[in-house]
Amino acid sequence: MPGLIRGVARTAAIAGTATAVSNRVSRRQAGRWAAQEAPQAAPAPTYAAPPPPPPAAAAAPPMDDKLAQLAQLGTLRDSGVLTDAEFEVQKARILGGY
Repeated sequence: MPGLIRGVARTAAIAGTATAVSNRVSRRQAGRWAAQEAPQAAPAPTYAAPPPPPPAAAAAPPMDDKLAQLAQLGTLRDSGVLTDAEFEVQKARILGGY
């Protein structure tokens, strides 16, 4: 019986060592692959800051100009050139003075 227990203990020690070595190799390879892929990753896009609001002293276009622009937008929307969403965006731009 002592020979059998010694054989089982030896097998367990060898299997444990093999598992530990295999895990260490896998981690090392994963680290190398991550290091190789990192420089190839595209940099995060940078966005420009939004333009500053117009100065308060700047004169807004006269109301007649705004009404003419709104009428033109309405014509474009009715003819199908602009969608309702595009119309609303442009209308807000004209009325907001941006």
